[in-house]
Amino acid sequence: MRQLSEVDQDVIRLAQDPQFPRFLEQITATGGCAHPVHLSGSATTRDVATGEVLHHYDTRTEPGERLSVRCRNRRASVCAPCSRLHAGDTFHLVRTGLTGGKNIPAQIREHPRLFVTLTAPSFGSVHRATTGGQRCHPRRNAGTCEHNRPVSCGTAHDPAASVVGQPLCPGCYDYPAHALWHAHAGQLWDRFTRATRRTLATAVGLPQARFRDHARLSFAKVAEYQKRAAVHVHAVVRLDGPNGPHTPPPAWATPVLLTRAVRTAARSVFVRSPYSPAVGELELRWGNQLDARPLRAFGDTEGLADDAVAAYIAKYVTKGASDTAAGTDYRVMTWGDIDAAAVSPHIRALMRACWRLSGLPEYEPLRLRAWAHTLGYRGHILTKSRAYSTTYTALRTERADHERAGLPVPDTSKVITDAHWRYLGSGHTPGASLIAAGIAEDLAMNRAVARDELRERGGCL
Repeated sequence: MRQLSEVDQDVIRLAQDPQFPRFLEQITATGGCAHPVHLSGSATTRDVATGEVLHHYDTRTEPGERLSVRCRNRRASVCAPCSRLHAGDTFHLVRTGLTGGKNIPAQIREHPRLFVTLTAPSFGSVHRATTGGQRCHPRRNAGTCEHNRPVSCGTAHDPAASVVGQPLCPGCYDYPAHALWHAHAGQLWDRFTRATRRTLATAVGLPQARFRDHARLSFAKVAEYQKRAAVHVHAVVRLDGPNGPHTPPPAWATPVLLTRAVRTAARSVFVRSPYSPAVGELELRWGNQLDARPLRAFGDTEGLADDAVAAYIAKYVTKGASDTAAGTDYRVMTWGDIDAAAVSPHIRALMRACWRLSGLPEYEPLRLRAWAHTLGYRGHILTKSRAYSTTYTALRTERADHERAGLPVPDTSKVITDAHWRYLGSGHTPGASLIAAGIAEDLAMNRAVARDELRERGGCL
C-alpha cells in the first residue's frame, strides 16, 4: 500500500467502505460534479391537516453523514460537468426567445430580431492577429513613442500567439480608462436600451412616454472578453407588441427600423465617470465597431440562423478566465495575489489599475478592488430582459420534474416541509475526484451516443 500513490490509496479506501454503492449513486446524481457542495441536515414532509409524517430524510444515513449536491459553476475550468449543464440551459434560454417554446409563442420568429455586437473603444494600440499575410501595424518611418517603444509592428501574428492583445507600449496604454469603462459598462448598456426605445418612438412619431403602449423591446446579452481584455457585448434584440412576445409588434416595426435605431443609440449614448484629480472626468462610449444583423424569420433564407446564435452564446458563457483575457476565476484579496496570478503582463497591469483606482475616494462606490479579478467589469456574463424568454429557475425546475418522472409529486397546498441544512465543505478527496471524473466522462459519452442516434433518426437533441 505504501508504494501506491495517494490517489490509488484513497480509491481503495473508498471501495472498501460498505456504503460505497451509495457513494457512487451520489456522485452520479451530481453528474460527476468536480467540486460538489457537502451538506448535513434533514428534511421532514408532513400532512398539513393531520400532522402525519409523509417522508423523512436525514444525512446521518449517508456516506460520511453528508449529502453532495452540484456546485453549479458555469466555468468549464472549474467544473466541466456543471458548465455543460449551464451551457445547455443557456442554449434553451436564448433559443426560446428566438424560436418560441416553453410558454413563448413560435410567432416571435416573425418579430423584428437582431444579433447585435457592441465593442469597447480603443485604449491604446495592441498587437492584433492577422490573416492572409497581413502585418500587425505596418507604419513606414513611424519611429518610437515617448517611452522609446516602436509605434509600428510589421509582424504577421498567428491568432494563438501570446503577443496578440498585448499593448505595443504598456506605458502609452490608458489602463485607468479601460478599468473605468468596464466599471460603467452595465450603465452604458442600460442607456443604450433606453436610447433605442426613444429613437424608435421618435422615428414613428410617438411620445417617448407612450412607447410601451405600442411596443416592447426585449433582449438577451452576453459579455465576452476580447484578446485585448476589453469586454464587448453580443445581444439578441427583439421588438414585440405592448404585452411582450404574446402580442404582435405594430405595423411600423421592421428589422430595418430596429437596425437604424440600434445604430443611432449606440453612437449617441455615453456615461461620465466621477471626476478625479488623478484621472479627470472621462466620457465613456461604445467603440466604433458595431454590428447589427437580422435573424431569419419563417420562410427567409437570409440572415443568421437562430440555433447558431443560441449555440454561440451558450458556448461562451462556460469559458473560464484562463480561456479568455478575463482576469482570474477567483477574487484577489491582496496586492500579492495580483503578482502571483498566472496572467499576462497586460492583465496584471489592468488588475493593478483597478486596485489603485479603488483607493481613491471618488471611485470607492465602484468597488473596483472587489472586481479586480474581472478587470473592473461588474456585470453578469449573461443577462436578459424579463419578457425575453423563460428563466434559469424554470429550466432547472423542469429538469428536476423530468428526473423524478413517475414519482408522486406532493400537493404543496396540503403538505409542509421542515428542512434544516448546514454547509460542511466542498470538493473531493483525491480518490473521489478520480471516480467523479470517470463518471462524468461516461455520462458525456452516453449523451454523445444518444445524440448521434437521434440525429440518424432525423430528430434533434
